Amino acid sequence: MKADENALGRRAAVHAALGDPGRLAIVDALVLGEASPSELQKLLGMPSNLMAHHVRVLEKVGVLERHRSEGDRRRTYLALAPGALTTLRPTAVRGAVRVVFVCTQNSARSQLAAALWSRESPVPVASAGTHPASAVHPGAVAAARRHRIPLDPTVPRHVEDVLRPDDVVITVCDAAHEDLGTGPDRLHWSVPDPARSGEDAAFDHAVDELAGRITRIAPAIRPAL
Repeated sequence: MKADENALGRRAAVHAALGDPGRLAIVDALVLGEASPSELQKLLGMPSNLMAHHVRVLEKVGVLERHRSEGDRRRTYLALAPGALTTLRPTAVRGAVRVVFVCTQNSARSQLAAALWSRESPVPVASAGTHPASAVHPGAVAAARRHRIPLDPTVPRHVEDVLRPDDVVITVCDAAHEDLGTGPDRLHWSVPDPARSGEDAAFDHAVDELAGRITRIAPAIRPAL
């Protein structure tokens, strides 16, 4: 009975935290992807002191967590804690001519994401890199085979050769996000680089992370009319 009471208390605390419009707006923004506190502040037009207060409240009840950038190693990103709000879905639907996934080398995460997206959404997809490698990482090819993902490895391409003005861009690594910057049609997913270790488990984790995110947001991005 005590465990049930504790669980009920935690749920009540989460609901109380989400009862504030400002905190709910933060959570809605983070359903789509990670953001630094300053990026969220700009996106929501919220004063820095109020943003800091809301973030502390959401962290205290276990809704948000933060991590250090894999890119510049200084920036902090906020994200929804895994499993904290599993039923959340994006509240707004947007039209897209094409979705482009971007990572640094366009050799693993962005290629896998594009393959997963093509399986889930009718919106056209492409991938690119800010500093393209010479070939797709063999670990990504092997992971696609293990997970039966229809990956057709393409030669890594530079973002300048791929991006169009009307693309919805989803960066899947911190360094690429920090290179490209923010924008109205740009989302960021902070997915750890599996090539750092090169282990199968790291590539499998990246696939699981990308697949979960794509399943969550694909219904909210529809073909542009």
